[in-house]
Amino acid sequence: MTKLSALQCVELQFDAYNERNLARFLSVFADSVKSYRLPDMALVLDGKAASGAHYANNRFVHAGLRAELVNRMVVGNTVIDHELIHGLGPEPMETAVMFEVADGLIQKVFAIPAKTPS
Repeated sequence: MTKLSALQCVELQFDAYNERNLARFLSVFADSVKSYRLPDMALVLDGKAASGAHYANNRFVHAGLRAELVNRMVVGNTVIDHELIHGLGPEPMETAVMFEVADGLIQKVFAIPAKTPS
């Protein structure tokens, strides 16, 4: 099977997220994927199993869940998405997500939540 490019991996996971299709969503993540929150580099999810449990229990249970792509940038094996996440609260949640892809799978995810203006 041909390995997916970084862009193809991120496109597939984005579409599967919006379909709330957990198996398809996880299919492009490495077993050892690590997810961090920036700027403090807090490890929030460690491994595909932890990611699957998180999305199954905390995201895909929301009927109105969907990600809206505002902008996407590809730099080599890194894809950066600017997104609005709908369905988790009364207002969309703005975030940036950076995906590091190697060997056709997402290896690292860095989430950058928007800060509430003062």
